Amino acid sequence: MISRFKKKIRSIFGSGKSDSPSPENSVRYAEKKEPEPPSGAHSRKSSTHNERNVRKPARNVRHSFGDKKSSTPHKISKAPEMPALKEVEPEEGKCRFSELDVNKEILCALQDLDFKYCTPIQQKCLPDALNGKDITGKAQTGTGKTAAFLIAAFTKLLRNPKNALKRGSCRILVLAPTRELAMQIHKDAEGISKYCGFNNLAVFGGMDHRKQRDRLDYPIDALVGTPGRILDFCNSRHLNLADTEVLIIDEADRMLDMGFIPDVRRIVNKLPKTGVRQTMFFSATLTDEITRLVDKWLEDPVTVETESDQVVTDLIDQKFYSVSRSEKFAMLLWILNNSDIERMLIFGNRKDYNTDLYNKLRRNNIECELLSGDIPQKKRMNILEDFRSGRIKVVVATDVAARGIHVEGISHVVNYDLPERPDDYIHRIGRTGRAGATGKAISFVCEYGAYMLEELEKTLEEKINCIYPDEEMVKLPPLPRNGQRNRSRNY
Repeated sequence: MISRFKKKIRSIFGSGKSDSPSPENSVRYAEKKEPEPPSGAHSRKSSTHNERNVRKPARNVRHSFGDKKSSTPHKISKAPEMPALKEVEPEEGKCRFSELDVNKEILCALQDLDFKYCTPIQQKCLPDALNGKDITGKAQTGTGKTAAFLIAAFTKLLRNPKNALKRGSCRILVLAPTRELAMQIHKDAEGISKYCGFNNLAVFGGMDHRKQRDRLDYPIDALVGTPGRILDFCNSRHLNLADTEVLIIDEADRMLDMGFIPDVRRIVNKLPKTGVRQTMFFSATLTDEITRLVDKWLEDPVTVETESDQVVTDLIDQKFYSVSRSEKFAMLLWILNNSDIERMLIFGNRKDYNTDLYNKLRRNNIECELLSGDIPQKKRMNILEDFRSGRIKVVVATDVAARGIHVEGISHVVNYDLPERPDDYIHRIGRTGRAGATGKAISFVCEYGAYMLEELEKTLEEKINCIYPDEEMVKLPPLPRNGQRNRSRNY
């Protein structure tokens, strides 16, 4: 009985005397496939490395960053075939991207994106950034600074190719204060590096930690992330920043406001020293505290400022309507029904009031969405994508929930409630009038918000003239047949 059992075992598993698989098992070995790299990962075959050497490591293995075995051939994925470059007609006072020292791969991608001429920040920033100098940029959102630092960083990578990099490493690190901004920068990076074959990744909280971690099993060209998640991966040793060549810190003033600077400081300490890496640092304001960070993290930086002393760009048409609290909702409906709206962002100060406002808009057949801090991240991303694509034209949000919303084509920003801080007003209305487009900022000044006007006038350095609306503008229209007007709160 025992001998028959041993023979049965040998017939299945082999005798164990040879390292070669048995004939029965050779089929199983042949059917095993190497794990597929993530979408966009490097896959061009190298003459000096065997394909088996890039096998993805087991998930439970902690990499030793000093171990040569943790090094992976830096393979470049097959990029789309580049189109022919079209000649861009010169225009007086404008700089064409083709006039700058930019690689053809990037120029073709910019052509696909219909980027022909540099914005002021790009024209001032790119020549020095392309030469590898550290940059301090004072620029508001919507000025084209993202394209500026990505073009410079990707050009550096193309001109200094690396054959092999460590797993869990990145050549470019971009730090952003919010998940939404990180996603937007990653999306821009994918577009600008379309013909480069780079592997780019965005990591941030609120999404699957394990999936993001597994993507770090491959070398990353451009890694975009929020400080907390980047530091998390550094501490767990899934991310090694020792060989990072370019550091980009975006919206540093928001990082400061949100309390992220201590995390950013810890991350910077894990990078190559100042002067070894190239650093680009962007902020809407250059306060004393921001300037101290620049002095510590950058070496002999070139400072570029494109904004004038004017706080709000002339591209934004600001209007202030004097209405009572009970008239605000009727006024909002009048604006919605009598304006050519591409996308509208409505700001309120309280989450519970915003929920009621959202419900009342829906009852009045206004398709809209609500952004609040307790909405799951996946749903939040879907709402932003619907807003970005135009499927949803109206979004109601608080300042906290709307942090990092960078959506092009917002034609109207409505301050349903005036913010308590003048700086928040500037950030709110700055989401329209971007990248050369015009926009409208409409604010309701009621008996509860009028006290804000004096401080706001000081910030804007101009007198605010309130408009008294006509009677029909604050008259509530009949409720649609399928609606039930909620009078639980006056708006």
